[in-house]
Amino acid sequence: METFRIGGEKAVGRLGFGAMRLPTEAGPQRQASVAVARRAVELGVTLIDTAHLYGWGANEELLAEALHPYPPELLVTTKVGVAPPPPGGEADLCGRPEFLREQVEDGLRRLRVERLELLQLHRVDPQVPLADQVGTLRDLRAQGKIGHIGLSEVNVAQLQEARGIVEIASVQNRYNVLDREHEAVLEACEAAGIAFLPWRPVHPAASQDAGEIAEVAAETGATAAQVALAWLLQRSPVMLPIPGTAGIAHLEENVAAAYLRLSGEQYDRLDRLAAP
Repeated sequence: METFRIGGEKAVGRLGFGAMRLPTEAGPQRQASVAVARRAVELGVTLIDTAHLYGWGANEELLAEALHPYPPELLVTTKVGVAPPPPGGEADLCGRPEFLREQVEDGLRRLRVERLELLQLHRVDPQVPLADQVGTLRDLRAQGKIGHIGLSEVNVAQLQEARGIVEIASVQNRYNVLDREHEAVLEACEAAGIAFLPWRPVHPAASQDAGEIAEVAAETGATAAQVALAWLLQRSPVMLPIPGTAGIAHLEENVAAAYLRLSGEQYDRLDRLAAP
């Protein structure tokens, strides 16, 4: 599998695993989730994405149960910046410095590590200056609690502002062959050598039972999901898709996409699918 160096340092395989879909409740489902996480590592996945939001820390604890002590080549990245809902309320963004510090400490404890090698701001809180949010993560990095800093769901202006405060190693925005709203952000990341982790990398392409995606899938003997992932990997050298699943068979199918190569003609046909 091709690799990319996060922040120019940590080499990871370019096709990762998103842990969001893993059930965390006690019982058979949890044991199945543990098995999926372990199988991902067995298959050579070296980038696993989680977040405090996923089960309010339960997803982080699940990964620690499954994988700790972590193999030296494995990078588990988590995200902070979303507050749990109050009774009867809804979750909300929270980028207050004291809250971010608390969530980072929680992430360290739950993942059983002394340093979060890649910590991403899950969303920019519009009620708090971006400089305060990113500056807090910069300070935590200076304290040795964070290795590299990333952002999620940002525009080009926010990325530029953040880069003026601290080095940014990754951006995690929604992006796939049929949804390229953040094309400009991807291009900015490519120009700066910043990892781009597209979330929702397969849906809705995987549900296409007709059209170009299905045709290319038939031509290559692959699934629509594999074709969508292969297109992403060929779209840019900084692209690191993180498809998620709760099943081992689906996981193995996703990982196999890292070795699928589309012809130039097939790539171009898919490239023309998104609206300008």
